[in-house]
Amino acid sequence: MATDPGTSKMRDQVIRVTYLLAAIDISCLFMQFSVTPYLAKSLGLDTVGFGYLQTFFGILQLVGGPVFGRFSDQYGPRAALTLSFLAASIFYLVLTFTTSIPLLFLSRLPSIFMHGLPGAQMVVTDLTSAQERAGALGKLGLSFGIGIIVGSSLGGFLATRFGLYTPTLVALAASLASCVIVMIYIPAQTKVKEEGRAPEQSKPSVFNFGELARLLRFPGVLAIFIIKVLTGFPIGVVMLMFPIISVDFFGLNAATAGYVLSYFGILQLVVQGFMVGRLTKRFSDDTLLLICVVVSMVVGLGLTVMTNVFHFCLIALPMVFTLCVSGVITDSILTKAVPPSDTGAMLGICASIQPLTRTIGPTIGGYLYKHYGVPSFGLFNVIVNLSLLMYLVNSQMRRNAGKKN
Repeated sequence: MATDPGTSKMRDQVIRVTYLLAAIDISCLFMQFSVTPYLAKSLGLDTVGFGYLQTFFGILQLVGGPVFGRFSDQYGPRAALTLSFLAASIFYLVLTFTTSIPLLFLSRLPSIFMHGLPGAQMVVTDLTSAQERAGALGKLGLSFGIGIIVGSSLGGFLATRFGLYTPTLVALAASLASCVIVMIYIPAQTKVKEEGRAPEQSKPSVFNFGELARLLRFPGVLAIFIIKVLTGFPIGVVMLMFPIISVDFFGLNAATAGYVLSYFGILQLVVQGFMVGRLTKRFSDDTLLLICVVVSMVVGLGLTVMTNVFHFCLIALPMVFTLCVSGVITDSILTKAVPPSDTGAMLGICASIQPLTRTIGPTIGGYLYKHYGVPSFGLFNVIVNLSLLMYLVNSQMRRNAGKKN
């Protein structure tokens, strides 16, 4: 290992600190998510304008994710995570003083470098073997779940009790503290040196998108990447529209909507923390992907008949199961399909999927909600996952036929 953490104990300490940093990052982000719709409304931004805000945020993250991954590969996780938390600090600082719609859009600019969770995934990927990776990435979901619970509930509580700008102040302080933690505990490099590999004369620029295209040309990578995009997209659209659904369809206030998101965090904590590792030991990756697609179709059917928030909470369990298991499995497959020196860039590409959803999701979600209502989200989910199921079954049959021949 380039950093030579020296002992398994030191490696475990770095991973634990990484889990903590991921929890802080997600907590801060969800504190902001829980109040932004209400802040935007108080500034006079309508539903369409809020969609543009989400799209702008998504575009910035979409562009920044792959660049951040290559930055981590070249300069190490300490530099990458420091950059992420400094960008987050600027983001929350500007948001704290936002009193107009232009400032609200301006506050999103630093988010191009805000990739705390992908940064944590890069550290965990570097410090674990291929056999341990799925389980370790699954445990990182504990941090994500805790972040959703703490961020959503605390954000809603602080906004209701002390005003809409209070959560951003707390997030600002937490992000600055995280910068200090990164500098103290995260090694400058965590990658294993590849024996026999000639040293590179010069490193391609982190903005060299040709290098990212090269990774997608590795055997099987592009197909798994497309599956990863499609399995999460329909549910991602639903979650993007949740702030609107919670107000217009369910009639929830800021605090109650935050508690519902906290419930999602609890489910994610249970699924990723306690189920993913066991499932990966018992079932193959192909089987788990098939299970996720089938379960997602059940989610779609549930959304078509949903009428209240209680129904939504029931549907949430299979919804979270699909997102967590498919996300971890595809991340693990993709990082094992590329050289260790490129795992950061691969995770950066994977991290661009959520921003891609946030970029085009509000437009699709807004159109479906306005013209066809909430049931249309379920129908969209069923159609996408039925297509995926047919593709996966067909691919499995072709592989089995090839083995027999």
